[in-house]
Order: sequence, then C-alpha cells, then structure tokens
Amino acid sequence: MEFIDLAAQQRRIFGSLDERIKSVLSHGQYILGPEVKELEAMLASYVGVKHAVGCASGTDALLMALMAYDVKPGDAILTTPFTFIAAAEVISLLGATPVFVDIDPRTFNIAPDALVEAISALRSANQRSYPLPRNSGDGKLVPRGIVAVDLFGLPADYKTINQVARQHGLFVIEDAAQSFGAELGGCKACSLTDVGCTSFFPAKPLGCYGDGGMCFTNDDKLAESVRSISVHGKGWHKYDNVRIGINGRLDTLQAAILLAKFEVFREEIEARQDVAIRYTKLLAGMDSFLTPRVPQGMKSAWAQYSLLASGEEHRSELQKRLNQAEIPHAVYYPKSLHLQDAFRHLGYREGDFPISEDVSRRIFSVPMHPYLSAEDQQRVARALTG
Repeated sequence: MEFIDLAAQQRRIFGSLDERIKSVLSHGQYILGPEVKELEAMLASYVGVKHAVGCASGTDALLMALMAYDVKPGDAILTTPFTFIAAAEVISLLGATPVFVDIDPRTFNIAPDALVEAISALRSANQRSYPLPRNSGDGKLVPRGIVAVDLFGLPADYKTINQVARQHGLFVIEDAAQSFGAELGGCKACSLTDVGCTSFFPAKPLGCYGDGGMCFTNDDKLAESVRSISVHGKGWHKYDNVRIGINGRLDTLQAAILLAKFEVFREEIEARQDVAIRYTKLLAGMDSFLTPRVPQGMKSAWAQYSLLASGEEHRSELQKRLNQAEIPHAVYYPKSLHLQDAFRHLGYREGDFPISEDVSRRIFSVPMHPYLSAEDQQRVARALTG
C-alpha cells in the first residue's frame, strides 16, 4: 500500500504525459515556454481569478506575494504555528517577524478569535494579553498582514479572517499549498483572499515531478509585481530591472507535466471525496480517536486524512498497529513552529499555543490519494480499530 500513489496516476495519464514532454523537448523553450502561459490561463480560469503567475515552488509563491506587499523589518505578519515551516520562513527571510496565532482544535486552521486577540495585543504591545515575540527588538511591531494556511486541504475560515483583516487594514495571503481544488462557499481555493499561493510539490493534490508553484489574484498591480519579482525584478525586458526580485520562474517541463495531470484533476478531487467518506464511515463510532471535521459550506481537497489520538501514548500504539500491518503513515506536524530552533530567537515558550502543541502530540495521517481502494481502506480501519 502506498501513502500517496503517484505511480497509479502516472499509468493512467502516461500517454498525455509523454506527448506533453516530447513537445517541450521538440520546441526547446525550456524557460517560460508556451506551456507556462497555457497552464497559467487554464488554472486562472479554474480558480476563477484574472491572474495566475507560475513560479518555482510554493515557498517562492509565498515569498513573492510578501515581496509584492513590500514586507520589511518591523512588520508583523500573523500566521499559524501548526504547519510546514515555509509559511513562517518566508516572513523571516524578508526581515519581518512572524507572530503566531493558535489554531482551531478540530479544523487545525488558524482560529479567528485568537487572531483578533493577537492583533489587539500587537496594537497595544501587551504581551500579557496574548503571546507575542519576546525578542523582537526595541521597536514596536507593526501588523501588516496575515498568512492563513489551508491545512490538509481544508480552507481556513476566510469569511471571518477577511472581515478581521479589513477592520485592521491588513492584507491576507491564502497559503493553499495543500488545498488546490478545495472550496469555500462555492468559491475555489486560491480565490478566497487578496492573493492565493499554491504548491505543485509532487505529493500535493495537483503536483508536478519536481518543484513548482503559482500565485493567483484579481489585483492587476499585484499580479504585475509578482510576475516581475519572479524574473529578477524584470521591467520591459530582461536587462531592465525595476525592483529587487528572485529567480522564481516555473520550468516549462513542469508546466507541461501539470497540463497532463490537470486533465484528470477534477475527477481526482471527486475521488478524494469518496475516499474520505469511506474512511469516515469505516471509523465512525470510535471514541478513542477523532476523524477530520469539514465545516458546512466547505469542500476539502483532502491532501491528507489526519486522525487525532487521545494522547501521545495512544498515538504510538496506533502507529505500532499500522507498522505491524505494513501500512504507511506519517505525522504532520510533530513540533509546532514556535518551538522550532529556527524561531528560538523570537522567545516563544512551551505553553504559548496550547492547542497547536496538544494537536502535534496526538495527530497522525493514514494513506490518502484518489486511487486508494476500498479494500486497502478496510485494512487501515482493521489495523486502527483492533
């Protein structure tokens, strides 16, 4: 059994993949070839926005979006401590300060009520009202924006987050690295905020065979800035540089692979719904662990199917059962970002974000992909339920 079965997908679309790759090899436009523009137009239409800008990774997508907002030292960007490091890493790379906000215990996404508390604490520089960075220097941090993460494929509560952001004059970036194909209120992930950023890492719902990413927005000026930043701050030609940028382009070969994969993407998203429903039915009634919750009006892309054990020892026991049954599993994420060595300089402490810390000790993920058979899911359920 595979945790994520890319081989099954490749067998299904091999003819189209082969044709697409051969086309790139034939025309030889390996940098910003026609497949990049084709993919951008196709995915912008799918998401329902005016602009899509391909880039080299999901991390670069987040970095370029922040650069387009001119994020700089002294700025505070609010984000979740329960995610992959990229969401906070890009903030630090620009000299700004990540300000962590605890999560909802059932969706694992940033909690809007905690977000309000954190913004209020920042405005008043009141460390006692909400945990803020303790080593942020002498200057007062200025809240500029929010990077909200759609964890495991489920959109964050953007109706509330966007409202809070408008009240405080903040921008919102949707980190949709895991949620491409998800929906909130009938609108697609990557269209839910000022700018949406996704990743095409191979394990993502829509993944290439290397690294890739994309930014989505309806803002003409923002799209122009992001596109310029992705090519070293390019102006009207490649030796006219109007801003500091990065080498953040999406490779033509990866765009070609994504075009072939997108042909079956809608079907795969629906298949993921079926797999998730089967899991939930098979595991229903288990008091010892919790299955994922999808709030009304939301559709998850089901990048992962993650369960909550009753405690750390219970999780170890369930992992042992899965190992004995030779079933792959993973823990996303075993240590919250505020406790990582990379952010030690911020002075956060254990206990600052109790929900994130608790979830990190209890969570684990089981195999999840569109080609997972009912029989394999039954094996997983038997191993977990004893």
